[in-house]
Amino acid sequence: MPNTEARPDGDVLTAISNGMVQLLKEYYGRGPTRAKSYFQDDLVVCVLRGGFSRVEQTLLDGGRGSAVIQQRMEFQELMRDRFVEVIERVVGRKVIGFMSGNQQDPDLMCEVFILGPTDLLEAGPGGEGIEAGEGDGDQSAAGGSALRS
Repeated sequence: MPNTEARPDGDVLTAISNGMVQLLKEYYGRGPTRAKSYFQDDLVVCVLRGGFSRVEQTLLDGGRGSAVIQQRMEFQELMRDRFVEVIERVVGRKVIGFMSGNQQDPDLMCEVFILGPTDLLEAGPGGEGIEAGEGDGDQSAAGGSALRS
């Protein structure tokens, strides 16, 4: 079934990226050097690049990369409500899921938001939630979704 929901315009994607960068600058003391956001159906992804602090870079140079990643994950969890508020304000929908990830080389941070309502949480025939690999075979595909027969 084709996606009939309108694609977000560049202003929405820019507002998402700018909102995330501003939060990181405000609370982290330094923001990412690049950001790019994606919004499709019930999924918003913001990928951010650069922005290691001087302390983080020193730790990385000293072979303590795991400490940097752990600290960033703790920070992102504390920032959860602020990140969610940016997305809900910009897209006008409730965020029902938030996941975050980091890597060191190249320096990338990824913030993933699931928006409600979503068919990912629809109940199965007996009222139970549909688990991955069950149900109607809905699969993610580049640029949309596809159904198996």
